[in-house]
Amino acid sequence: MKESSPDKLVEELSARGITRAKIGGFDIDGVLRGKYVSLDKLKSALSGGFGFCDVIFGWDCADVLYDNVKVTGWETGYPDTLAMLDPSTLRDIPWEPGVAAILADFRDEKGGPHPACPRSLLRTVVERAKTMGFSAKFACEFEFFCFKETPASLHEKKFSGMTPLSPGMFGYSWVREAQNKDLMADIFAKTRAFGIDIEGLHTETGPGVYEVAIRYDDVIRAADQAALFKVAMKQIAHEHGISVTFMAKWKADLPGSSGHIHQSLWRDGKSAFADPSSPDGMTSTMRHYIGGQCALMPELTALISPTINSYKRYVPGVWAPLTATWGIENRTTALRIIGTGTPAARVEYRQAAADINPYIAMATTLAAGLWGVENKIEPPALVKGDAGDGDATRKRIPRTLKEATQLLKESETARAILGSAFVDHYVRTREWEVRQYERAVTDWELRRYFEII
Repeated sequence: MKESSPDKLVEELSARGITRAKIGGFDIDGVLRGKYVSLDKLKSALSGGFGFCDVIFGWDCADVLYDNVKVTGWETGYPDTLAMLDPSTLRDIPWEPGVAAILADFRDEKGGPHPACPRSLLRTVVERAKTMGFSAKFACEFEFFCFKETPASLHEKKFSGMTPLSPGMFGYSWVREAQNKDLMADIFAKTRAFGIDIEGLHTETGPGVYEVAIRYDDVIRAADQAALFKVAMKQIAHEHGISVTFMAKWKADLPGSSGHIHQSLWRDGKSAFADPSSPDGMTSTMRHYIGGQCALMPELTALISPTINSYKRYVPGVWAPLTATWGIENRTTALRIIGTGTPAARVEYRQAAADINPYIAMATTLAAGLWGVENKIEPPALVKGDAGDGDATRKRIPRTLKEATQLLKESETARAILGSAFVDHYVRTREWEVRQYERAVTDWELRRYFEII
């Protein structure tokens, strides 16, 4: 969107039939928190920001208040924090005629980036890239499962015995895609109208599962598109009587849902990764970028795999990486290197699942790569076959959120590249998440122990 004064922008919206706006931002779990406002209120918010209750950084994804965070709490009274709208994110909401949407970044009491704001974190890392002479282009792929369910039926069934959109294992199926052609057409049309550029959409292996590939863009816009795609997909599906999940692993005997991140660095309009004259087609920048990501992967895993459920995906034989490895066109490694020696040279970060917060995941992986470039970190040995955890020389990816959070807590490098304030807050939220899980009594425990023990 071209720059425009608040008065002119609101005038243009009104002339197009927009009567109100949705404004808000993403929290630490990647949940979009916001509200409707009138056009008059929008004009005011565009001019000087608006107050938003900072409880969005003081509770978890189920709206339960944290008991351990420092950025807000009972002692502060959960005051408003300043939210600044980013006019470049303005878009119409195609499933809500007459409503426009704009995203916000959150500020601290001094006007700087709020330490718990994921979008502000990404902005900070992007600025570091700029000081190094780089711009970053990223893209996300998501796998998600679709069910013939509504929010009401999901809760009535207690998230058990759900009916998938289609049965069986039928990856890359023209038949299944055509059988749900109205939904497919709506996904393409409405996401495009919402400013999300989908390159591909197809069935994956599993009942009712699809994969979407979003076109690459500058990293902040790529994160916006990825985060907003989840919101859009849930709404579009709802209009068809369908619910979707972006959980990393919703059922033990089915594949998990990936959230792969494609990424590259550019300098002066040219790829900083491609060197056709080198034996492997890669520049030293690309090698060191890979090296940094591999070196820091274990201690940064909690930022990429943010939930208890994330780690249910880390099992052998289901395409999820188990070690901090890389390989050329190798889908068993954590980093799959694509297009070496060409302008399309990029890293596909395969550790991530669909449950990522795109802002945090992109900020983390970009920061790790830049750290590798700065420190000239050489990558480990290239893996040509199975990159499973059978080789003791390979760095193992943590298998639980508790283990991953402890590694992050102890990581001085994470604090150096992402900021101590953010890391401290994030660690506290993941420690809370672990405690909630440890107190829960699961269906598995009841089935296993109730009668027999």
